[in-house]
Amino acid sequence: MAQIELDNIVHVVPELLSLPFKRIWYSYDQEADVLYLNFKKPSHADDSELTDDDLIVRYEKGEIVGVTVLHASKRRATP
Repeated sequence: MAQIELDNIVHVVPELLSLPFKRIWYSYDQEADVLYLNFKKPSHADDSELTDDDLIVRYEKGEIVGVTVLHASKRRATP
């Protein structure tokens, strides 16, 4: 099994807990460098918008059900 940095996991816990979503599923496509975050399973987005920051926000009946993060590996947390 690959070594994981537990400090990295612990670092994101406060951020995850601050989100209004209690369940989050994610997957990462390394070849496309795209991170998919889903807040509802199953979700059937009926609308989406591309932000100026290369995020695709997906909606179902006006509620956010997911976010697609383009260029995911190039993003860094700000201190």
